[in-house]
Amino acid sequence: MRGLLVLVVAGWLVVASPAASPQTFSDEERRRLAAGEVVVQDTMPPGASANARGGTAFAIMRASPDQVWRVITDYPGHVRYYPRVVAVEVVENTGRKVVVRYEVAVGPFSFNFYMDKFPDPQHRRTEWHLSEGRGHGMFRENSGYWQVDPSERMSLVTYAIAVRTMLPAFVTLGAERDSLVETLTSLRKLVEEGGGAPKPQ
Repeated sequence: MRGLLVLVVAGWLVVASPAASPQTFSDEERRRLAAGEVVVQDTMPPGASANARGGTAFAIMRASPDQVWRVITDYPGHVRYYPRVVAVEVVENTGRKVVVRYEVAVGPFSFNFYMDKFPDPQHRRTEWHLSEGRGHGMFRENSGYWQVDPSERMSLVTYAIAVRTMLPAFVTLGAERDSLVETLTSLRKLVEEGGGAPKPQ
């Protein structure tokens, strides 16, 4: 069964989107993806500053792209899989642009920040950056994207972030990459085990 999954994944990556082109993955990374691991690369999302930290993470999920997409665009439900996010509020939604307020808790402290999100349902891709003219909390920079690509009855999910905070770099060293893995792992558990249905309003 594992060998069959490896073959499926290997064939899938040949026809996936540019974000997951065959050149993106080494043979070892393909093996790890097929084994259910989250693969993290140093590639930053478009527009990231030279001082930003983060990367791009990939994971295979045994769920349809539509299932994954519904969870990603269920903004109030982000508390279910984003680390340290304790509250979410959609403050504006024009369809093409969604402004979302997040509350993040770090130890005994918490702060709010606002994100502009730009969902593209046709390509199952959503990009974001800090909202202009609104509070950013501890962030100086926070941008990235989700991309969901189909194959058979599974999905290849790509998650990229670029982050700078007001804290010295050595304080947050490694936290961004840990967050990539934690977020994708929690999202996969949600869509595979619980179906990822949005919470009733």
